[in-house]
Amino acid sequence: MTETAEPVLIWIPLMKDLGMSWKEIKNTPNWELQGILGAYQEHQILHSMDGYTERDIGEMSKNKPELRSQWYTYQERQKKFRQAAGLEEQEKPKKSFRDFGLG
Repeated sequence: MTETAEPVLIWIPLMKDLGMSWKEIKNTPNWELQGILGAYQEHQILHSMDGYTERDIGEMSKNKPELRSQWYTYQERQKKFRQAAGLEEQEKPKKSFRDFGLG
């Protein structure tokens, strides 16, 4: 038995969640396995709260307050993805009076 965290953190999720075989895992470089797993985890976050609304989260967070922070993480990732895909415009930096030399 190995003493590293690699079997638990990389191999098992790849086999269980992504259906990779042991042969595929052994024939794939470690950096590529980590990239695949990272992309899978990002996908999980991007779709973790699909179908819920702000109101739904408000109701559910009365019993589980941690849902609120998960919701905001989900919203931030969704926005970042939409901007990267060109589906949403990048936010323009807000101007203040100091920017115009008036502050």
